[in-house]
Amino acid sequence: MKDLYKLSLTAALVSSALLLGACGEKVVTVTESTSVSTAVNAEQAKAFVKTAADELSTLLLEVNRADWIASNFITEDTEALSAAAGQKLTETVVRLANKAARFNDIEVDYDTRRQLEKLKQALTLAAPADKAKTEELSGIVAKLNAMYGKGKYCKTPDNCMDLGQMSSTMATSRNYEEQLEMWTGWHNTAAPMKPIYVRQVELANEGAKELGYADTGVLWRSKYDMEPDAFALELDKQWGAVKPLYDALHCHVRAKLSEKYGADKVPLNKAIPAHLLGNMWAQSWGNIYDLVAPADADPGYDVTKLLADKGYDELKMVKGAEGFFTSLGFAPLPETFWTRSLFVQPKDRDVVCHASAWDLDAKDDLRIKMCIQRTGEEFSVIHHELGHNFYQRAYKNQPVFYQESANDGFHEAIGDTIALSVTPKYLQQIGLLEQIPDESKDIGLLLKLALDKVAFLPFGLLVDQWRWQVFSGQVTPEQYNAAWWKLREQYQGVAAPVARTEADFDAGAKYHVPGNTPYTRYFLAHILQFQFHKALCEKAGDTGAIHRCSIYNSKEAGAALNDMLEMGSSRPWQEALAKLTGKPDMDSSAILAYFAPLKTWLDEQNKDRQCGW
Repeated sequence: MKDLYKLSLTAALVSSALLLGACGEKVVTVTESTSVSTAVNAEQAKAFVKTAADELSTLLLEVNRADWIASNFITEDTEALSAAAGQKLTETVVRLANKAARFNDIEVDYDTRRQLEKLKQALTLAAPADKAKTEELSGIVAKLNAMYGKGKYCKTPDNCMDLGQMSSTMATSRNYEEQLEMWTGWHNTAAPMKPIYVRQVELANEGAKELGYADTGVLWRSKYDMEPDAFALELDKQWGAVKPLYDALHCHVRAKLSEKYGADKVPLNKAIPAHLLGNMWAQSWGNIYDLVAPADADPGYDVTKLLADKGYDELKMVKGAEGFFTSLGFAPLPETFWTRSLFVQPKDRDVVCHASAWDLDAKDDLRIKMCIQRTGEEFSVIHHELGHNFYQRAYKNQPVFYQESANDGFHEAIGDTIALSVTPKYLQQIGLLEQIPDESKDIGLLLKLALDKVAFLPFGLLVDQWRWQVFSGQVTPEQYNAAWWKLREQYQGVAAPVARTEADFDAGAKYHVPGNTPYTRYFLAHILQFQFHKALCEKAGDTGAIHRCSIYNSKEAGAALNDMLEMGSSRPWQEALAKLTGKPDMDSSAILAYFAPLKTWLDEQNKDRQCGW
C-alpha cells in the first residue's frame, strides 16, 4: 500500500518490466520448443542453477544501482541507464529461462526443481522475444516511472505543487473546493501516460502469450503456489469474510461526511466523493478521523505532536523504528544504511518520493528511500519499511531464486505486522507517551486504525482487478477510465467528484500502475498481518485483547518471526504461514477479532441509517 520493496531478483525485475514468479506448467510447453536435443542429466541441472544464480547475482547489483540512481536523480541520462540495465536483465532472464527448459523431464532434487521453475517463471511484464520490442518495453517502463516522479500541479508557472505537497493539503484541509482542486490537479498529471501505458500492455501481453499464457494477468496470478483460478477464488473468499466490517465503516463515515459537507454534496444513498476521505486515492481514511470519531473516545494524545514535543526529526524517527527490531533480538542495521539511505526530500532535484525499501547486493547494503514527513502516520510507515529490510537480511543466505518473501503479500504483511505493535503500550515503553489510555478509549483507537486498515481492503483488490481486465482485453483503452470508476464504486463505494472522460487516465495517478507493481500483495498483507500479529502475541505470552498487544521487547516473538523470515521463498507460502501460525491457510478471523469491539459500536451507530450505495 504505502511502498515498494526493492530486493534481489524480485523487485529488480519489477522495475525492469519483470517480476520473479512461482511454479507452473504453461511455460513448459512453450520453452520446450526452444530446448536443445542434447541429452542432459541431474548433475548438469544442478550446475546450471548455480551458474545462473551467480550470473544473476552480479547483474542484479548493476540493475539495482542503476535503478537507485534513476529514482534519486531523475534525468534523461539516468532514465536511459536504468532502461539499459533493465533490458540487459530482461534478455538475460529470457535466455536463462529457455535454457532451464532443457531440464523439464529430468528427475532432480526439490531445490533444483523449484529454482528451475522459478527461473522459467521469472517474467511478469514479459518482454517479447523480439529484441527491438524488449528495448521498447524497457524504455516505456523507465519513462512511466519518471513521468510519475516529475508530476506536478501548477496553479501558475511559478506556483507548482508536487504530490507530497498536494497530499499534505488533502490530509488537513476541510474545504470542499480546496480538496477538489488538489484531487483534480494530481489526477490530471496522469493523462499523458495513457498512450504509453496502452503500448506497454500490448508489448507485455505479446510476451506473456509467447510464454503460453492467455495474458499478463494470468501470468501474475500464477505465482502463488496454487492454480490461478483457485487463487482468484481465495481472494474472493477473504473479501467476502471482511466485507460486512467494511460496509459498516463506510456507512458511518458517509453519514459523518454528509453532516460536515451537506447531503447535497454527500448523499446518504450514494458513493462517497473520492476527494473527501483525506487521501489522494481514498485508499486510507485515517486523516479524517476528527470528522468521524466518537465524541468521548479521544485517547488524549496525537503521535505527530508527541514526536514534535520529544524532538524527533527524520533521522530520530528511523532510529526509533530500528529500536523496535533490535528489541526483538535482531542485529542493528549496518552503518551503510545510515549513510546511503534517503530520508529527506532534496531541494535541488526531482526524486521518486514514494517510500521504498532496498537491498542492493543481497547481503548487507540495505537502504530506504523516503521523503519523510514528521507525522505519526510516517512513523508507522518507517516501521513498515524496516520490516522489509529486516526480512531482506533474514533470507540473504538463501539462493538468489529464494531471496524474496514466501509470497509477495508476506513482505508487505511483515512490515505492517510490526506497525500493529505501535500501540499506546509501545509508545509508553519508548518514552513518547506518559500514560496508557484505559480501555474506554479503545473504540477511538480502533476506529482510527480501521480507517487505514479496513478502508484499504477493497482498494487493495480493485487495482489488480482493473489491470487483469485490461490485460485480458475485457477492458479496452477506450474504456480504461470508465472501468476504473466502475470498480471504485463497486468495491469501495467511492465515486469521482467531477465528471471524468476517457481523455483522463485516473488509474495512472496511483504509483503502482505506471510503476508496474502488482497490487494484490497489499490485500493479502492486510489479511495476513492480523494473522501474524495474533500468532506473535501468543508467542510473546500476551493474553490480553489482540488490539492492545505489542510484541516490543519479546525475544520469543522475535525468534519465531525470524524462523519464518529466514525461509524466504524456499518452500511454498502455505508452509511458511504454518511455520509461524500453526496452519497453512489464510484466515480472516484474526482481523475480525481485532476489530470486533468496533464492529459492535458501528452497528449501533448505523441502526437508523440507510447503508449501501
